[in-house]
Amino acid sequence: MSTKWLKTLGASLALTVAAGTASAENLKVVTDPSFVPFEMMDQETGEMIGFDMEIIAEVAKRAGFEYDLQTMDFNGIIPALQTGNVDIAIAGITITEEREQIVDFSDPYYDSGLRILVREGSDMKELSDLEGKKIGTKIGSTSYDFLMANLEADDGVTPYPGSSDMYMALMSQAIDAVFYDAPNVGYFARTKGEGKVTTVGPLYEGQQYGIALVEGSEWVDEVNAALASMKEDGTYKSIYEKWFGPMPEGM
Repeated sequence: MSTKWLKTLGASLALTVAAGTASAENLKVVTDPSFVPFEMMDQETGEMIGFDMEIIAEVAKRAGFEYDLQTMDFNGIIPALQTGNVDIAIAGITITEEREQIVDFSDPYYDSGLRILVREGSDMKELSDLEGKKIGTKIGSTSYDFLMANLEADDGVTPYPGSSDMYMALMSQAIDAVFYDAPNVGYFARTKGEGKVTTVGPLYEGQQYGIALVEGSEWVDEVNAALASMKEDGTYKSIYEKWFGPMPEGM
């Protein structure tokens, strides 16, 4: 076997490996387009913006992968990871034991919880006040599961496909309250709902959001390292405060 032939074969194999690596580093990332302010569509540019969008962009840069971003309803995200149709999901996804059975999670990147949103002047102040009322929440979310587990009179709980739908229902008086992720309802109350709706009661069921990956993903360690370095050098703090204001101590 000639030396020239061996060099040609080696070069060919190197190109094949390089091509496979390049392909593996272009990942499919999915998000839910309606979880404000974590992810939302910029009406002027048509691009997805928000806290999560800036987090995943920085994580990808530090972890060493490029990605194609897709959007879908929240309730389809975990199944898409299960089937391998997407590689990574970031959409304010609460880390739960049930979900950890079927997908991998990064280390937590956001501490959250659930909160009640009502119209201004409502006399509802806490969870017990929601018994027997018309309550909007999001389909496939942990807030829906929480209501089903903690309300005895839950016939009035209505799951909506998007957060904007349930907020519109609240404003139009089709429902009495919304029960959903605290940062999302808080952002709505400070923006489009200002003077019309308000958050009430304590934070229920402390939660942590994680970046979800296909079970067995080779990218978990790289994603965790990227998140850790973002927190160490202040990048995470800058992104957080851009979308939520001053960051609480200990985060």
